[in-house]
Amino acid sequence: MEERDFDSTMLAQNLVGRSACFREAMALVQLYAAWSAPLLISGETGTGKELVARAVHYQAQRRHRPFIPVNCATLPDTLVESELFGHTRGAFTDASQAREGLVRMAEGGTLFLDEMEALSPRGQGALLRFLQDSSYRALGGNQLHHADVRIVAATNTNLHERAAARGFRDDLLYRLDAFHVNLPPLRERLDDLDLLVPHLLAKAARQTDGVVRRIGPAGLALLRGYDWPGNVRQLENVLLKAHVVCQGCEVGVAELQRCVPELVQADTTQAPVTPSQSLREARRAAVVQAERRFVEDWLARTAGNISAAARLTGIERASLSRLAKKYGVKARELGSI
Repeated sequence: MEERDFDSTMLAQNLVGRSACFREAMALVQLYAAWSAPLLISGETGTGKELVARAVHYQAQRRHRPFIPVNCATLPDTLVESELFGHTRGAFTDASQAREGLVRMAEGGTLFLDEMEALSPRGQGALLRFLQDSSYRALGGNQLHHADVRIVAATNTNLHERAAARGFRDDLLYRLDAFHVNLPPLRERLDDLDLLVPHLLAKAARQTDGVVRRIGPAGLALLRGYDWPGNVRQLENVLLKAHVVCQGCEVGVAELQRCVPELVQADTTQAPVTPSQSLREARRAAVVQAERRFVEDWLARTAGNISAAARLTGIERASLSRLAKKYGVKARELGSI
């Protein structure tokens, strides 16, 4: 996929990145959008599964028809068939009037089933019957209906492992997994922070005061040193908070650490970490080095004048002063360059 095609089609869907694993996933999104077979989107929480589902829908011929999202965890087991296919009046005790189901509402478009792993066994059976020939009956009705609906499902678990453990119907999984896109977690594409951070800061500006703020090298290095268990969604929330508390034109380390205590650097003088922690610690050590070098370089450029360095970098003087104290960088020890 050429980068210009990626920018023109994906940026509008808030899918931003250029790392190899991310571009590979987006290439599949563009490829599968043209077809109507079921699509399964897998990925950790916060990786953008619904954004991908919407991208598939709005790049297809179905884009002028409805996109209906539903969280499977909210479908009550006793009413799952009614929710999916509707019901006739009197079909059950509280059915005082007929009601259309989600499938009918999505006619000609896309039905997005999020958290597919939470669908009850009864719901799985009902959905399987529909996927076999796209036909259904409303609960309590006799008339057979046919629906032109594409099913896009999403999960943050491994459904193949669940099926092997008898926790999910394997025959339903085979139907849903006609096409499959796996979204990489943010920790596997940290190079995309160079694009994601300014994109999300611009979004934060649109949501708040309209002032677009940037982020400096030290702040970006700090973000690179975190594993982001909540992925892009967590990053978006962090940058929104940082944008709100920032008083200057640049979001710095102090603002980020104020918003998210987890972003505080580890003490590099501690005992060696376990192998499972070594990658995180290595990243944090790199952050420490980048911050120290940043402070030293700018104070050296201004002959140790913190006010001048703060003005040139766009960082609050107090924030820059705290960084200097944190790393023991004293202005009187630095000369000009």
